[in-house]
Amino acid sequence: MLVHALDQAADELDHVHADQLTGPTPCGDWDVAALADHLVAAPAKFLTMMRGEQPDWAAPPPHVREGWGAEFRVHADDLSHAWHELEGDPPTPAAWQVAEIAVHTWDLVSALGRPTDRLDPEVAQVALNFMRASLEPEKRGPAFGPEQTPAPDAGPYETLAAFAGRAAG
Repeated sequence: MLVHALDQAADELDHVHADQLTGPTPCGDWDVAALADHLVAAPAKFLTMMRGEQPDWAAPPPHVREGWGAEFRVHADDLSHAWHELEGDPPTPAAWQVAEIAVHTWDLVSALGRPTDRLDPEVAQVALNFMRASLEPEKRGPAFGPEQTPAPDAGPYETLAAFAGRAAG
């Protein structure tokens, strides 16, 4: 499921254009540029964790000026290879990685005004299951606001986004 999450994030990052970078996102004070940079850097940070090290999630990621999908794919491929070569217990759950990628993919798709119904619902469900099991109110911090109530007809990604504290668009 992680590979599906990575693939669809890369595909959506292919839709980022320079004239959209200052646009707002569902991620607090982040504009599209900051969100895209964070999403592009996420697989490399997870790879650092796979190696038993702790990345600095608070450090600003390198700014990507173009080719967001291609840059993401390089890091995503490295992360996928690390999973395939892993022996023993993983240092971090794959479902956590799926959740991080899935939520920010929804954030990006929403910020770009693209349809969310093309996103893989199974990825959203894995992410939501992980977040429901592990994201307690005291762990929400600045990244996740209070859980929102999804619309009655919400799809899997809108339900995930609402749980992650994203307000309905």
